[in-house]
Amino acid sequence: MSPRLDGSRTHDAASACPQGPTNSDSPAIGAVPGPRRSSDGVAAGGTVSLAAPTGEDAVHGHEAARGEEDPGDGEVPTGDGVGGFEGLEGLPEIPSPSTVGALDARALSKTLFERLDTLEEGTHAHAYVRNTLVELNLALVRFAATRFRTRSEPMEDIVQVGTIGLIKAIDRFELSRGVEFPTFAMPTIIGEIKRFFRDTSWAVRVPRRLQELRIDLAKAGDELSQRLDRAPTTGELAEHLGLTREEVVEGLTASNGYSAGSLDAQHDDHESEGSLADRIGYEDHGLEGIEYIESLKPLIASLSDRDRLILSLRFVTNLTQSEIGEELGISQMHVSRLLSRTLGRLREGLTVQE
Repeated sequence: MSPRLDGSRTHDAASACPQGPTNSDSPAIGAVPGPRRSSDGVAAGGTVSLAAPTGEDAVHGHEAARGEEDPGDGEVPTGDGVGGFEGLEGLPEIPSPSTVGALDARALSKTLFERLDTLEEGTHAHAYVRNTLVELNLALVRFAATRFRTRSEPMEDIVQVGTIGLIKAIDRFELSRGVEFPTFAMPTIIGEIKRFFRDTSWAVRVPRRLQELRIDLAKAGDELSQRLDRAPTTGELAEHLGLTREEVVEGLTASNGYSAGSLDAQHDDHESEGSLADRIGYEDHGLEGIEYIESLKPLIASLSDRDRLILSLRFVTNLTQSEIGEELGISQMHVSRLLSRTLGRLREGLTVQE
């Protein structure tokens, strides 16, 4: 007989990832059937539950484990399966999945997958077998998580994300293909963890192509530094990776978005005072003219083509009035009058707006 899973713990494992539970999660995942508990936390059938709560939590957990309402007067649901539910007949009994060895867990998982194929999704029996498979194979998640123990994320978070990958692997696994479940599940678990780091570890979101290029550039830089006994140039990195110089520069620029420093952080030199913002900040006096520039745009757009050209030649190209006259074929005096009239109109328009 397969072990009864604690409803609250199973539900937390299925929703540990920030994305929430997968679409394949059964609505009955939080109401896993099992044998009735006595007052001391031992199941009525003699099997110790995996995580028996106490007090008020025990009452709610007991009701959640039974799923539907009692058939009457506190009796155990009728049937020959685990906890009295049909569809679970003949399953082996396990006191606790944590005590099962790797070889036994593989054999039990095969038996449970055979039974899972015969059960209808959404039923208590289907949720029970599926959750038992998750508990039996959590060792795969912990093994995969150890590959990422040097990362900055807590190991608990990595295990939770890997559990989502395990659930996806269980839902996709087909026993008829003749592949062992650990062989099928490990790429899915590791891929889920890598996707988590790709989506959350970068301070600035960049395309996946540039994220992978950053890793290639880091490996190539270490290799060339040892070979050349100096830091490699952009051209040497491009030649080593078979890329163009522009692609290498793009990858190096994108690498700056992996981590970000706080402007409020103190300098490493303890003798210096103040934060980084106090040392690199400055006043941009050009900000004062932004309001006037935005106000002038509609006024300039209302001018004639010749007046706009004169303004551009005078204040953008920095030509003198004589040079503007030669450009337009008019006298310097005429340019002066036109320029004075245009500036007067603009000044008057700004005054009216204010």
